[in-house]
Amino acid sequence: MKNRILVVEDDTAIAEAIGLNLMLSEYEYKIIDDGADVVSYLEKDHGFDLALLDVMLPHLDGFELMQYMERYNIPVLYLTAKVDLASKIKGLRLGAEDYIVKPFEMLELLVRIEKILARTGKLNTILRYKTITVDLQKRTVQKDGDPVLLQPLEFDLLAILLKFKNCTLSRDRLLNEVWGFDFAGGTRTVDIHVAHLRKKLGPELNIVSVTKLGYRLED
Repeated sequence: MKNRILVVEDDTAIAEAIGLNLMLSEYEYKIIDDGADVVSYLEKDHGFDLALLDVMLPHLDGFELMQYMERYNIPVLYLTAKVDLASKIKGLRLGAEDYIVKPFEMLELLVRIEKILARTGKLNTILRYKTITVDLQKRTVQKDGDPVLLQPLEFDLLAILLKFKNCTLSRDRLLNEVWGFDFAGGTRTVDIHVAHLRKKLGPELNIVSVTKLGYRLED
């Protein structure tokens, strides 16, 4: 089952960009552009794993909506152009899990979403790609129902590529995410492990090399 995200944003361009990236990352989402409409919508459908709330909204602002999110046990990540410390502190004191200031990189937003879902115990731990199934909790991989044995770092690399499917990830970012900031080896390590994944999972695993940058797993 896919995680469901509620996006409350009155800037159409931002909302559509968020929606596109959520779709590519295999989240289900609902966009609402008015605070009052959120309240009425939640009365009939409140099965969301996370809400992305803009602070400045028509009729009811993001801070006022927090009580409704708490009523339905929906974690909140605030999206806002308000950069003052007082607004950030207010949002966090109200119970928000995180706070990100516009403009922001979509990849950063996706990382923050994943971290919140994991921290709140709502993250879907089963990832699927064509005939490949990855269980993040059990750390197992299957292809066509048959187990595929991966080394721990190979598994972690596959997981990060799947989580950010259709996004280009630099070698440096993959190094930081999989091997850690204090890893002393070079980026060639990433290339070697990508080659291992391609060999073990075959051409069905469509990892695209992006010249002078890194890799992207595509549908």
